[in-house]
Amino acid sequence: MSVSEQVCDACAARFSAIDAKVECARCGGLLHIEHPEPPVCSTALQALFDARLVPSRGPHGVSPHDSGVWRFRELVMPGVGDAEIVSQGEGITPLLSRPRVAQWAGAEDLLLKHEGHNPTGSFKDRGMTVALTQAKRIGATAVACASTGNTSSALASYAALAGLRGLVLVPQGKVALGKLSQTIAYGAQTLLVRGDFDDCLRLARESSEHLGVYLANSINPWRLEGQKTIIFDLLQQLRWHSPDWLVLPAGNLGNTSAFGAALREALRLGLIDTVPRLACVQAEGSAPFAASFREGFATRHTVRAETIATAIRIGDPASYDRAVRAIQETNGVVLSVTDDEILEAKAVIDASGVGCEPASAASVAGTRALVRDGTIARGARVVALLTGHMLKDPEVMLHYHRELFPAPTHANRSIEIDATLADMERVLRTAPATA
Repeated sequence: MSVSEQVCDACAARFSAIDAKVECARCGGLLHIEHPEPPVCSTALQALFDARLVPSRGPHGVSPHDSGVWRFRELVMPGVGDAEIVSQGEGITPLLSRPRVAQWAGAEDLLLKHEGHNPTGSFKDRGMTVALTQAKRIGATAVACASTGNTSSALASYAALAGLRGLVLVPQGKVALGKLSQTIAYGAQTLLVRGDFDDCLRLARESSEHLGVYLANSINPWRLEGQKTIIFDLLQQLRWHSPDWLVLPAGNLGNTSAFGAALREALRLGLIDTVPRLACVQAEGSAPFAASFREGFATRHTVRAETIATAIRIGDPASYDRAVRAIQETNGVVLSVTDDEILEAKAVIDASGVGCEPASAASVAGTRALVRDGTIARGARVVALLTGHMLKDPEVMLHYHRELFPAPTHANRSIEIDATLADMERVLRTAPATA
């Protein structure tokens, strides 16, 4: 194969890389991307990627070399020219060690891959840079997505950058204020749908099919090509040594699917020698994938989703089949945690100076649960994915710290004082409320 192609998961039909449809024109199945082999493999490919770690000296985001996505372009969209790429320096995200969080989770060697450091504050930017580059390649005039919040803000930003009309469909009253504010500010037309996320996605897919707008949800195969780079990036940060476990929040299962594809590719190309196990963590009120896992994936479950973690409030995951493959190939696990466990994990992460949105904290809450039941050994190297910035959902954070009664263990209550030195001294003599 000399050029990239889009291939149907279900019937294996093949389509041009610049075909505008994001679902199979023959059977309606989901598409994935197959690329030609890169010019080199194994250590030579590692060296090629490592050489691109040197940042350009131009304005940030002007050159694709500033991007932690396009650094891996041979595995994302080979052959695309620099001038075609819609990028703003996404994918330069840290891998953090926080002993306080590791101690709370019981995992001695826990690292946090923080995708909240992306331009719009979530991992969605990695997929959106590729999806919007593809939209320009095919001559799209409008792009659309359904969203619980993060996808909408990423699409709005990258559509503005690309000069394309952006439309986002969000469930009315069920999107965090920080995310909705971003979407509106970036200029996308925001459609408040009377329904849930699954209703929004259905309408977005119908609009793509019948109205010709380019769909940028994670069923778009190019979106997942961008999201694969989370794996390549963290492996590079670990000097191409695989961790034992990768733990991630799970909603629509796009990241689960992308991680499976990336690990499959990294192993085949000799970038790694061993594959880490995946652990997908869902919120208890939005856990259809966890229910299916408990039954050996014999039944595909759907639920009416409800959780405080809005980014994973999804009851009918679109990337289910691909995610099943990823879990099975990596000997992975799927579990659910309660909203209270998510909020406690978030408070611990925030207090370590890192911070994240509620859905992100599901990965650390899940790590704690898996260590406690013996699935993850205490000495295993674990990377937990934090998907979004802490200011994505400030209402939840303030409610936890200020309003819950009785106050949770990790609540950081504000203290009202008079403007006197005596009151300041009184506060200093009192032990902090949180350890």
